[in-house]
Amino acid sequence: MIQTKTLIIGAGLSGLSLAHALENKGRDFHLLEARDRPGGRILTQGTNEAYFDMGPAWFWPGQPRIASLINQFKLRAFGQFSDGELCFEDEGGLVQHGRGYASMQGSYRLEGGLAALTNALSAMLPKGRLTVSNRVTTLTRHDNHITAETDTGLNVEADQVVLALPPRIAANIVFAPALDAKVIASMTAIPTWMAGQAKAMAVYDRPFWREAGLSGDAMSRHGPLVEIHDASTMAEDHYALFGFIGVPPQARSDHETLHQQIIAQLVRLFGPQAGAVSALHLKDWAFDPLTSTDLDRRPLYNHPSYGLPYALENLWEGRLLFAGTEVAPEFGGYLEGALEAAENALTMLERVRV
Repeated sequence: MIQTKTLIIGAGLSGLSLAHALENKGRDFHLLEARDRPGGRILTQGTNEAYFDMGPAWFWPGQPRIASLINQFKLRAFGQFSDGELCFEDEGGLVQHGRGYASMQGSYRLEGGLAALTNALSAMLPKGRLTVSNRVTTLTRHDNHITAETDTGLNVEADQVVLALPPRIAANIVFAPALDAKVIASMTAIPTWMAGQAKAMAVYDRPFWREAGLSGDAMSRHGPLVEIHDASTMAEDHYALFGFIGVPPQARSDHETLHQQIIAQLVRLFGPQAGAVSALHLKDWAFDPLTSTDLDRRPLYNHPSYGLPYALENLWEGRLLFAGTEVAPEFGGYLEGALEAAENALTMLERVRV
């Protein structure tokens, strides 16, 4: 049995940021993570000492929280490469150059991938405050505390609990007493950002597209990749193109065929040198049970309107709180939103001191 003042469920960017803030205030907390690593949807793939983001990759000017953390940990940001012509592929697979614009121009990425940030946050936590490989299955409310039980049989007793994970994933937890049906309905109605997406990363020895005057940006109505960008490292010593897969989740389970189709498309867009990949990585978030539910496999056609619904406020007399980018009112769906939600949860924890 672990006893703590505040239990944070989910060691993604929001949960780690909240834990870091509580540590700075000298407050007692414990952080539980279902995965075998911290970071959540931030997933950085290492290849020959190069690091590529298979989850979120970008942040933007005007996002002060992430800028502050990067400065605090002395990490290095760099601008998304966008020099050169964009490629466009029509419905029939005909490729044109110079049409459209680089949609991620002006955004930033992080040297070493975004895991450099979550790893830095994790490293600041005192030993014993983070437990991984434990998925919370049950939350039970008592008169003056809440007990969490995990799938390994671990029990944690806390005064307050923060659900720093997507509301749809949190809805899979068994709550005792049961939450009102309107609360569960509100949780499951919130789309999990990025959950239905799949990303492909093609790693190369040379940036042949840059040498040909191409930015690496491409848009396609033919697929399987619908949007492609340069994903090369900051030092420009490892090179890559990554793309979002536009094939519906139900139709992309054959990874071998999908890999062949991806390489064939990159060859159409960027020429025969695109066939000489040194590595091809694929991450399908739609089939990650700690990120996605069946509802998340339905396509999103625009950015959802995020924020904390009224039905999710003041649960269990303020002892049960939400964090995570989906409940951020201003930057919901972005990395900045995860930090915003953690900041808001900290304010609520301070307001409802028990």
